[in-house]
Amino acid sequence: MPTPGAACYPTGPVDEPRYPDAVAPERREFFASDGVRLRVDEWGDPAAPPLVMLHGAFDHGRGFDLLAPHLAERYRVLSLTSRGHGDSEWVDVYAWPSDVSDAINLLRSLGRPAHLLGHSRGGGQAMDAASWAPECVRQVVNIDGFGPPPEGFAPPGSKPDPRPIPARFGDYLDRRRNAARRAWRPYPSLDDLVERRRAQNPRLSREWLRYFLYHGAREVEGGWVWKTDPEFAGGFGPWRPEWIAPGWRRLRAPLLAMTGSEPDTWRLADAVVAERLSNVARVERSEIAGAGHFVHMERPRETAARILEFLER
Repeated sequence: MPTPGAACYPTGPVDEPRYPDAVAPERREFFASDGVRLRVDEWGDPAAPPLVMLHGAFDHGRGFDLLAPHLAERYRVLSLTSRGHGDSEWVDVYAWPSDVSDAINLLRSLGRPAHLLGHSRGGGQAMDAASWAPECVRQVVNIDGFGPPPEGFAPPGSKPDPRPIPARFGDYLDRRRNAARRAWRPYPSLDDLVERRRAQNPRLSREWLRYFLYHGAREVEGGWVWKTDPEFAGGFGPWRPEWIAPGWRRLRAPLLAMTGSEPDTWRLADAVVAERLSNVARVERSEIAGAGHFVHMERPRETAARILEFLER
C-alpha cells in the first residue's frame, strides 16, 4: 500500500528561490497510477499535442522548469514525478517496471499518442515505455539515459561492497523484515543540502540547485531533508548493465539520443553509448556543446531547439 511522502511545499523562514528563465508549471495535479498518487506538472496549451517528460533518479518533475517553457510554445508539456520522489507518494518497494507502467498509464490517460522525453533514469524508462506501449508514443527523446557503465554504477566517493552476493542479499532481506522505515538525517539548512548535492553534480550552480532542491526537499524539525524516499535506493536483485541494450530492439518510435560534450560525474564513454544504441532501429545522436549529464539544466535553450527540430519533422 502507498505511504505518503511530503505532499506540500516546505514552510518556514526560507523564501521560495527564483532562478532566471525558470518557469513554474501553469497547472498542477495528482494522477493515480495503480493506486499510487503521482504529481504531474503542466505547461502550454492543453489542446496542443502532448509531450510527457520523465526525470532522473533522486530528482523530480520541477527539474524541467528551464526546458519546459521552450517546448510549451508548441506542445502541452506534462512532467511526471515518479513514485517515491518529490510530492508523489512513497510505496513499500520500488521496481523499474512500476515506473514504466506509471508512464504508460499517464500516456494512455491522454487519449492520443504523445511524444516522450526522459533524462538519465527517466530516459531509459521512456525507451521501455515506448517499447511496451508503441501505440501511445510518437517519438522518443533520451537525454543521457543509456544506463550505467559496464563495470556497474556507484555514486561518487562510495566504495564497492566486497562481500559476496548471498551475504549482501541476506542483509537486504533482514532489513525488509524490519517494519521500521528509514529516515533521512536532517541537514541544518537548505544550503547544506545544496552543498551535498553539488558534491555529486559540481557542474550545476549553487543558484540553480537552491531553486531545484527547494522543490525536492522539505523542512522538518532539525533542518531539511530530501523528499525522495530513503528506501528508493535500497533494492536488490539480479541485474547487469549488458542486459539493457538488447531490449531496445523492440523500440519502433524514432529516437533522439542526446548527450553533453563535457566530462561529468555520470558520463558514459561514447563507444559504450554507440554500442548500446546499435540495437535501436531508428536513432539520431545529438551532442550539446558546453553541457554535461544535465543537458536540459545547463543548456536549456540549445536543448529545446534541437528537440523541437527533431519532433517537428
